[in-house]
Amino acid sequence: IMNGVLSALLMTLIAGAATGLGGALVLFKKKLSSNFLAGALGLSAGVMIFISLAELFPEAQAEITALERFSHGEALVLLAFFIGMGIIMLIDFLIPEYENPHEASDLSLDRTGNEKALHRLGIMSALAIAVHNFPEGIATFIGALNDPEMGAGITFAISIHNIPEGIAVAIPIYYATKSKGKAL
Repeated sequence: IMNGVLSALLMTLIAGAATGLGGALVLFKKKLSSNFLAGALGLSAGVMIFISLAELFPEAQAEITALERFSHGEALVLLAFFIGMGIIMLIDFLIPEYENPHEASDLSLDRTGNEKALHRLGIMSALAIAVHNFPEGIATFIGALNDPEMGAGITFAISIHNIPEGIAVAIPIYYATKSKGKAL
């Protein structure tokens, strides 16, 4: 049993460390540019959205359809997706623009004063990702503990999507502080 627990812990550590791998991207950046900032954040958001839609969405539909209580699992997952979008839109509407971390329309490296907004964006991303990664870690550990082969698959899938999460945190903090160490 102890060998299985250590193996599950190692897989969970690998999946979590992938976030740091994404953050390590800042170590290779020599010059700051608005285009790189926008591109890195866009890439990380795009990868996370793609994984959600291409991997998790069909899997959720299959799981809910497999339950005998729901005859239209596909429609239920689609409805839940749009309800989630509506909740995010409501939050964006209710939070004033100056307080909303999703509002980063005036960020530019050419203007002074944006460092605080960039730093806040990085910190808010880090907090959201930390909350998001906690259940992922539990799922990885339990999955690896129950079936090491399945655990390896979960570790790989979570690692792939944790890399852009690390980018989403490290890049704004690096641009705000000009410190690769703080960003990492």
